[in-house]
Amino acid sequence: MITVTGATGHLGRLAIAELLARGVPASDITAAVRTPDKAADLGVRVVHADYDDPATLTAAFAGTDRLLFISSNNLANRAAEHATAVRAAVEAGVGHLAYTSILRADSSGMLLAGDHLRTEEAIRASGLPYTLLRNGWYLENYTGQVDNFLGSGVMTGSAGEGRVSAASRADFAAAAAAVLTGDGHQGAVYELAGDDSFTVPEFAAELSRQSGKPVRYVDLPVAEYAAQLAGFGLPEQAAQTYADADHGVARGVLHETGGQLSALIGRPTTTLAEAIAAALR
Repeated sequence: MITVTGATGHLGRLAIAELLARGVPASDITAAVRTPDKAADLGVRVVHADYDDPATLTAAFAGTDRLLFISSNNLANRAAEHATAVRAAVEAGVGHLAYTSILRADSSGMLLAGDHLRTEEAIRASGLPYTLLRNGWYLENYTGQVDNFLGSGVMTGSAGEGRVSAASRADFAAAAAAVLTGDGHQGAVYELAGDDSFTVPEFAAELSRQSGKPVRYVDLPVAEYAAQLAGFGLPEQAAQTYADADHGVARGVLHETGGQLSALIGRPTTTLAEAIAAALR
């Protein structure tokens, strides 16, 4: 049995689709979700799992040979939620836990890495066999805002001329499926990132080229960018965290050349040009 948490999210859905494409029977996949009704279209077994109700997690993980633990997006309480999930995995006797962390969780210095590092430490201390999938930046972090960029003609941020080795969610989902269906991954820590890198100004230039509409990048101090994000409606903590992450791009901490992602998935990762073309369709 392979269980996937957060299965109704973007990455979770792609991971389940990838498992099915690799020939894993639907009866051998469990989607552990807070709202089961939202998972009815996944075509696999669905169970209720709520971070605020630890008993549901233990029940959801029962009988799980391999667990894909997709990190929560609740920045305000993520570390506590993750600790609850790790304890439940231990209580349920999970055979192998694969956790979606963040690139260079132990050395990037980004605010976003803090909860991930604490979760990694809890997993190591749990005694469970594990694999750490340190996912880099998603191309969708940029392509998901293409309409806004084209509408305003402007991208703002604090990334400067830093290079980011982004890959698509589908690439990261394929890596997770490879680990869940393969052998020899216990204890591994994978630094996962795209084969190619780009700067945010280069993203703007490629978007301009493909769309035929001018888009320019405007670099802002971190505090100013955080204030802008808060003005768009992000909670203060999230605004500070994401602005700091953008500055992490400027510092080069999301640039990675190891090629571990393409090695795991057995193909090149999605390119910037491909991602923008798909977003413009």
